[in-house]
Amino acid sequence: MPLVHVELVAGRTQEQLKSLVKDVTDAVVKNTGAPAEHVHVILNEMQTNRYAVGGVLKSDEK
Repeated sequence: MPLVHVELVAGRTQEQLKSLVKDVTDAVVKNTGAPAEHVHVILNEMQTNRYAVGGVLKSDEK
């Protein structure tokens, strides 16, 4: 049972997330041979005020 965790900053549409999950699942199936119904994908969306790069919160970026 492949389990994939995807961490990303919030802000994508539901359609974008659906497409991401489908593409990730397809890649796992292609590269592992696991059946799609056994591939689990967990999306963790972070708020921009809870994620920083280089000491700057994403919410503070211009």
